[in-house]
This record gives sequence, structure tokens and C-alpha cells, in this order.
Amino acid sequence: MDQIKIKNLKIFAHHGVYEQEKEQGQNFIVNAVLCTDIEKAGKSDNIEDAVDYGAVCLFIDAYMRENRFDLLEAAASHTAQELLLEFPAVKKVELEIEKPDAPIPLRFESVSVRVTKSWHRVFIALGSNMGERLKYLERAVSDLEEDICFRNIRVSDYIETFPYGGVEQDDFLNGVLEAETLYSPEELLARIQEEEEIAERKREIHWGPRTLDLDILFYDDLILAKKDLSIPHPDMKNRRFVLEPLAVLAPSFVHPVYRKTVADLLRELNER
Repeated sequence: MDQIKIKNLKIFAHHGVYEQEKEQGQNFIVNAVLCTDIEKAGKSDNIEDAVDYGAVCLFIDAYMRENRFDLLEAAASHTAQELLLEFPAVKKVELEIEKPDAPIPLRFESVSVRVTKSWHRVFIALGSNMGERLKYLERAVSDLEEDICFRNIRVSDYIETFPYGGVEQDDFLNGVLEAETLYSPEELLARIQEEEEIAERKREIHWGPRTLDLDILFYDDLILAKKDLSIPHPDMKNRRFVLEPLAVLAPSFVHPVYRKTVADLLRELNER
């Protein structure tokens, strides 16, 4: 991806743990790498097609002066996220904040913190088979649409499906949501579990009935295996109620483990 680099942007602000830092303020130096697509601007030579790096510099300066943080880590993390929210054409940002006058009783040149934040393409399975199923699904989608850490949300049509896993229960209403998110995988899991809690989901029977069931299917092309989180979803290749709506949204998306497209996985399942 193309890059715009900002080097040694000098800002006077009031960040720091100590009261003296907060009251008197000090100099900070910001370096940023903005990852974006410059092809359109390169062809048109029109500022409206470009990321205005002058506006980016002014935004960083204003944000760091108007907000105060104890830690460089917090200042860098929040500033990077706000940049992505303010400038939609920026897909990824690498931000470094240097503190040349840090209160360290030794000779040193500078102390800095560098963070990387970006938008991530995710797919989330949606399901419900209790109560007003459609309302549960629509409420969850609406909540995510209002969350600033999501954008470009698309939702498949909902399909009626038989229960999966052998537990006798009512039929499900299933679909898939595609979006871009600023959340890390762990943050995303916590966020969708919040929605399940709002719907008062009970986890009493494995594969049992539920008011709302949200599962992370893909997170970019990440492969992750943790105790409480596996990405891609480990059993999706056997689930028609996942693959069918997913194939409508992204038939050519390649499963990072099987190296097959969603359309291929659905075709193979249908052939079995």
C-alpha cells in the first residue's frame, strides 16, 4: 500500500504522569506513516482525491494539545485511532511520539512509543432461534452500525435453517455480517459478547437454543488459536447456514487455512 510520511512534527502539549509535566507542558515530536491508496490523486492531481497531509498535521497538533494523557502509550494509541476515524482514506497508521524532555535523571536523546493501528476486514456469523429472532439480529446489527469502531457494514439476507449439533430445538434465523473494524481480535470478541449479553443469551446447553449467537468467522487472513478464540472459525466448512450467506457477501474470499474460496467450500459441502 502507498505511504505518506510525516517526520519530526513538533508539538507542545501537557502529557505526563507528573504534575509538573501537566502544568508546564513540554515538547513532543511526532512521526507518522499513513497507508493509503494514492493512485486516484496521482492521476487527477486534485487535492480532493488525496489525503491532505497538512490537515493531518493540524489534526494531530490540535488533538494532542486539547487532550491530556499520563502515558505516551495512551497518547499514541488514542491519536492513531482518531486519525483513522477522521481521515477515512487512511487504511493504516504507524504513529510514533517522542518525548525528548522526559524527566529521566540521566543523559539520553529521546524516549518514544510507536503504535500501529488499522482497519480490519471481518466477517461475523449471526444467529437466533428464541423469541423474536429477527429483532434480536436487527438490534445487534444496529448497535454495531452505531459503534464508531465499525464501518462499511454489509449484512446478508437471513435464512431459515435447521438446528446444528443434534440438540432438539426450534429452527434458526441465520446470516453473516461483513465490516471493517478498528478492534483487535480480542476486543472484537468482547464487543460481540456484549451484544449477546444485551440479548440475555444463556450458555447452558452446548449447541443449544439461544436468543443471539455471534461468531467471528474471518479477521483479515489471520490464523489464531487461543483457548477462548479461534480464527478462522474452526467448524465453518461444515456449516451450510454459515457458508451460504457468506458466499453471497464474499464468494471469492480465500480461507487462510484451507486456501480455498468460500464458494469452493460451499460447493464441496453441497457435494458431500
